[in-house]
Amino acid sequence: MGGASQQMVTSSGYPRYSSGPKAKQIHSIYRDRLRQFTDQGQYYQNGLMSKLHEGVASGAPYVKLTVWDAPGTSRPTFKDATSANKHYRQAQIGDAFGPSWTTHWFRVEIVVPPELRRKRHLELHWDADNEGMVWTQEGIPLQGLTGGGERVEWILPESFRDGMRHVIYIEMACNAMFGNAVGDTNQPPRPDNYYQLKQADIVAVNLDARALFVDFWEIGDAAREFPEDSWEEHEALQVCNRIMDAFIAGDGSDDSILEGRKIASGYIGNKVDRAEVYDDSKPFLVNAIGNCHIDTCWLWPWAETKRKIARSWLNQCDLIERYPEYRFCASQAQQFKWLKTYYPSAFDRVKEKVKDGRFHPIGGSWVEHDTNMPSGESLSRQFIYGQRFFESHFGERCTTFWLPDTFGYSSQLPQLCRLAGMSRFFTQKLSWNNINNFPHTTFNWVSLDGSQVLCHMTPCNTYTAEADFGDVKRSITQHKSMNESPRSLMCFGKGDGGGGPTWKHIEKLRRTRGMADTIGSIMPRLKMGESVDDFFARLENDSKEKGVDFVTWNGELYLELHRGCYTSQANNKRNNRRAEQLLHDIEFLATLASLKRSATRDSSKYQYPKKEIDEMWENVLLCQFHDCLPGSAIEMCYDDSDELYEKVFTIGERLLMDAAAYLGLREPSDSSGNLVAVNTLPFARHEIVKIPPRPGQPFFGYVSPFDNSSAGSKPSVGLCQVAPIPNFTSEGSSDFRANAVSLRFISPGVFLFENAQYRMKLDNGAITSLFSKLLDRELVPEGKKMNELLLYDDKPLFWQAWDVEMYHLRSWKELHHLSSQVIEQGPMRAAVQTQWKISDKSWIKMTISMTGVPLADKNGSLAEAPPVPIEVSAEIEWHEDKKFLKAEFPTTLTPLHNQFVSETQYGLISRPTHRNTSWDAAKFEVVGHRFSALHEARDGLAVLNDSKFGYAAESSTLRLSVLRAPKAPDGHADMGRHYCRWAILPFSYDSTNGGISKVVQAARTFNNPITLPIANGIGKVRDSAATATEPRVDWPSSTDSRGLQALSNNGGHGNLGSSALFPFTSLSSYIFSISQHAAPTLSQLLSSFTLHQSGEQNVVLDTIKRGEDDEDLYYEGSLFPPKRESSVVLRMYEASGNRGRACLRIGEGFDVKRAVRCSLLEDEEESLEVRAAKTGGGSEVPVALRAFEVLSVKVVV
Repeated sequence: MGGASQQMVTSSGYPRYSSGPKAKQIHSIYRDRLRQFTDQGQYYQNGLMSKLHEGVASGAPYVKLTVWDAPGTSRPTFKDATSANKHYRQAQIGDAFGPSWTTHWFRVEIVVPPELRRKRHLELHWDADNEGMVWTQEGIPLQGLTGGGERVEWILPESFRDGMRHVIYIEMACNAMFGNAVGDTNQPPRPDNYYQLKQADIVAVNLDARALFVDFWEIGDAAREFPEDSWEEHEALQVCNRIMDAFIAGDGSDDSILEGRKIASGYIGNKVDRAEVYDDSKPFLVNAIGNCHIDTCWLWPWAETKRKIARSWLNQCDLIERYPEYRFCASQAQQFKWLKTYYPSAFDRVKEKVKDGRFHPIGGSWVEHDTNMPSGESLSRQFIYGQRFFESHFGERCTTFWLPDTFGYSSQLPQLCRLAGMSRFFTQKLSWNNINNFPHTTFNWVSLDGSQVLCHMTPCNTYTAEADFGDVKRSITQHKSMNESPRSLMCFGKGDGGGGPTWKHIEKLRRTRGMADTIGSIMPRLKMGESVDDFFARLENDSKEKGVDFVTWNGELYLELHRGCYTSQANNKRNNRRAEQLLHDIEFLATLASLKRSATRDSSKYQYPKKEIDEMWENVLLCQFHDCLPGSAIEMCYDDSDELYEKVFTIGERLLMDAAAYLGLREPSDSSGNLVAVNTLPFARHEIVKIPPRPGQPFFGYVSPFDNSSAGSKPSVGLCQVAPIPNFTSEGSSDFRANAVSLRFISPGVFLFENAQYRMKLDNGAITSLFSKLLDRELVPEGKKMNELLLYDDKPLFWQAWDVEMYHLRSWKELHHLSSQVIEQGPMRAAVQTQWKISDKSWIKMTISMTGVPLADKNGSLAEAPPVPIEVSAEIEWHEDKKFLKAEFPTTLTPLHNQFVSETQYGLISRPTHRNTSWDAAKFEVVGHRFSALHEARDGLAVLNDSKFGYAAESSTLRLSVLRAPKAPDGHADMGRHYCRWAILPFSYDSTNGGISKVVQAARTFNNPITLPIANGIGKVRDSAATATEPRVDWPSSTDSRGLQALSNNGGHGNLGSSALFPFTSLSSYIFSISQHAAPTLSQLLSSFTLHQSGEQNVVLDTIKRGEDDEDLYYEGSLFPPKRESSVVLRMYEASGNRGRACLRIGEGFDVKRAVRCSLLEDEEESLEVRAAKTGGGSEVPVALRAFEVLSVKVVV
């Protein structure tokens, strides 16, 4: 044919004649057949499962059980449980133990029978469907037990094969991995669960059969999950069927099992029984890391978490010793500290594995905290306390922030991570979005100030992967950043309730790797043996060496789910806000008190209470765990947090009073001395407040900076003078420095308030008109009601405490107004109290008030006066079922760029008021801190709050979320009495008039009100200045047992909580008395560290504290050796989105040795100029900040 000749290949051995008919396999039938081989039902005796055990010994004399039942819900130590006075009774399989949350200690006497002693592998199988811990007779904890068929085995030591009696103890916890709910784990736990001991056997395990089970399962997964049109899927199905045929042909013998493993090796290779399966240098895409997410509280209390940690991490130490390739990571410094405290031998074992590079501390934070609601300083302290613990105990700081399960991520986290030494971030929670699919896997997450971290969201969309074939496959098929880098991190292991990976996970991953090496093609190659940091280092190397340019995501990572968490468990959130303020004030006062000696040449001594402050911070940070602060835990967890907050407030009260006494402040119990108020806020305050009554004196005072002119100094920021205001009109006093307020009765239920800034009409409890004189406009639309209370139906799809769905906005009603009455009529404060009916069981008593306008001096301009908020205080009796209470604020504003702004940590965040896209529509409920605001280019209106976080905005309407009533997982969530405050603040958005910075100041002031003095500590508020018509609340004191008893008898945590025991916890809240000669010196001391700026006051000095390791702060238990220095750390931030310039002023009493820019961890980074102050003496340090930058300055004195 014109081509080269070819030789025909022939086969002389191929059969000439057909042996008979041969049908094509029906694919689905042969695939469904696979289930028979591992069936636990009708085919159990005919399949592989019946071959897993070679022998079983049960009951006495081989397994003899006695048990001691711990009293109540106590969790006694091993030493206590095994002491001589404890009576152990007989027990056996079939016995039930309970009720819920009780503990039972078993003494287990084991004698291995002769027929099992030579078996290859012996285990004790223990299963009571609940958690437990195996202990040696000497009191060493060995490993945890999960129950319910999961992690029920403990490998018997070789020494147990001697035929002698050996004793271990098993500590039984009467809770399952997910607590004590029945059915739906998110329902409230049952108090009366009992757990039956189903198994307590010595088992000889057929390791070959067990290995074949894993072989078959993974190859079967390939047959089920590979595309049906791929040869890999068809081959996997054929291999599985050949294994079954060989097993049947060999009648399930040991030889048939080995033959099955040989057949399997043709698909998964022959290295899967050894770590060497990972030893080749072939490129891989998936890094596998074991992890054990333990919720620090959720469906169980903190006390049970402490046991979960030991059970889970000891299991991982055991696996590390058995599997050379295995690596495990664990986060949360608090959990490491608990392990060290309560299980020191377990901590030592973990520490040994950390040293070997096999157990990896990760995350850099104290707990896996919520990031939406803690303050900026709290987020900073999470990193400070976390990183310091990890560094001090393990020699290294974390470089990866690990937060897989938190409900959204605030916009300043990347900046704070970088300031805490972390450049990487791992999560997966946005895969839970119920509206939009987050578009990236690996990307640069960019903070408000431009800082970035490299973020990876695992594409298998879970931090508890079962290490199945499908998990590995999805690590690539669901990867959304293939254009940049296909690398993927797969986190596997049992989680939430602890546990972590099991031997099955590791065995399965060996086989998926063997499969990839053997059949290649569409199965991604997986690697075990590297850390999370190694994974991120590879990504960074891709960027550096290969020029990969990762995409960016700017601003918050908003979770489109769990929006109800901004509101659930209201008193817990209030406690958090108050505790943060308390700690701020303690550190401010204690810093100045501890340095008073050098500043004023005072010979007396004050010790900065570093140990107590550390304890308080650790407790507050613990309560910010991502199921505690958001309100998604069971009732027991809020018993725990109430107790901790009470402890925080009690310690805080003492520390405040110690500092106040040392500084010369005393209660104004008589007519002597000047009335003053400590101002812990970083700006001057001009306010009208109630003051303690004195003979012939009025009830109101004017607060202004203390006048230091006699000492040649400027007015003090840190100390305010409180001048009584005569109780008559301004014409009656030449010294009067406030414009009065009036209140007129118009008609029944209708009142008109007016001061120099506003004219407001109140009609049946709602604001129907609000005219701002400074803005020269009406702010309430015609026919609308501002501050109207609305009740919404609130039935989410599933997660009650967590979620509120978009459709709740369709079902609402106005509350029924009952009455309105005047309780104060001016001239300094006007107030109307309104009452509303929610239902037959619930009501609201709300007071709307307006004060006069304070002026800087008697000749001051109203235009220069601070904006005065219109305040609302509410007392709410709440007994609803799946309802949502909100306050609504319709306005006449047209929001600039269709956005509204909310305060977030160290800055502001804008969100849409429209619903143009599904991304916009998803933000129908968002988080804000002390305020949210609508504004045009010039005019704006903000809603301030003292303890709320949920906001919503549609077009020109703003809503504040007040209370919810979910019934799971806490069946009594928020039920009872609540007290809260919010305020309405019209403002000028024009920065030449102060702009949004004035709102920032007003919100901080609103959260730190200057109020009446304390009577017997901050646990008791004395309402001695109340008028006869104003309702009086008798708060129990911190030592009043009747108050605590009232808590427990009033329907759950919503009633009062610790926030009722301690309603005000800020030293800046209180008016004191001080001698006239001492006031100037104190005013200078309290103003020793201030910021001076011209124009917009957009740089906020947020925190003043001592250096972490100053020499005079050292105590037994400090994490690091002391530094031979005294220093002050000042943390500030730019608050409005503009460039910030300021001068940090240090009082003339301090000899400033140097000033440096430092990290959150107080690593010195850059020297700053220190120069003589241009006016007033002392020193100053000029600073410049980017928009929304957080800056820490360390001043050594």
